[in-house]
Amino acid sequence: MSNGTATTDIDLQLEKHRVELTGYCYRMLGSSFEAEDAVQDTMVRAWRNYEKFEGRSSLRSWLYRIATNVCLDMLTAGNRRARPMDLSESTPLAQAALSPRPDHTWLEPMPDTRVLPTVEDPADAAVAKESVRLAFMAALQQLPPKQRAVLILREVLAWKASEVAELLDTSVASVNSALQRARATLADRDAQSPEGSVSDPLDDEQQKLLERYVAAFEGYDMTALTALLHEDAIMTMPPFDLWLRGPGDITGFMTTLGSACENSHLLPVQVNGLPGFAQYKPDEEKGGHTAWAVQVLELSDGRITGFHCFLDTQRWFPLFDLPLHLEPKPDQVEQSV
Repeated sequence: MSNGTATTDIDLQLEKHRVELTGYCYRMLGSSFEAEDAVQDTMVRAWRNYEKFEGRSSLRSWLYRIATNVCLDMLTAGNRRARPMDLSESTPLAQAALSPRPDHTWLEPMPDTRVLPTVEDPADAAVAKESVRLAFMAALQQLPPKQRAVLILREVLAWKASEVAELLDTSVASVNSALQRARATLADRDAQSPEGSVSDPLDDEQQKLLERYVAAFEGYDMTALTALLHEDAIMTMPPFDLWLRGPGDITGFMTTLGSACENSHLLPVQVNGLPGFAQYKPDEEKGGHTAWAVQVLELSDGRITGFHCFLDTQRWFPLFDLPLHLEPKPDQVEQSV
């Protein structure tokens, strides 16, 4: 076998694992871009050391060991990514102000296609989606890094305790202890902030809810939108630390500080195992619509419970392979002439 063929074969072997490794690193780090950087670092290290890989474990296990070490190194700075409601109390609309915090503060959104490998078992697919939802991701960030790794490997990826112990160079007893502590932390957090439920795939009721949401948002019909929001619905807008609770404050914000979103256009996206939309607001200068936010929706009992808008469009829209500008439709051009 020539060196060129061998190199291609190694690349193909490594690439087969990219999506699942990205999902693992994303759960560990809470950042879309850091996760992709970590996987790239993992691939480079694996490629350079491939000749030393003696097959004592599977290639997959070896890659997870490298990825875990990369993530643990990146987490030594101690930064824990969060959602706005993890950092402060909600703000009444009358006191609402848009104060940004640095990018590294926030839990970041991620397209499903980059972190969820195709699996045949619907139950496995549902578990994978649940494990990248914003509420679960935020809970993971509260765990110390090694507990985080243990919980993801054991509960999400269904590794045996002995396999995790070997990967982390520790004992089975230590792995089981870390898992118990991690479960206790997550149980406390779930009791404080139960998350919504989204079926996979979406059922008819949830599909209709989303259709009504699109009609209400694009029509900027606050009465219709209020009817879709849970009484405790939450709206967040990273990189701003402001978050709002309840239909009154949410729709009040949208008609005051957020009024520029009127006449927006929404395109569906699959994000964090949840339904979402790419929001384009009217472009007053060029015509058409310009990228504004990636929206992630949490649903429960026929209502929207979470409405999360990620506003850094220069970063998010390319990640989702979305254009930053939508040209006006032919009928809109004709109307403006």
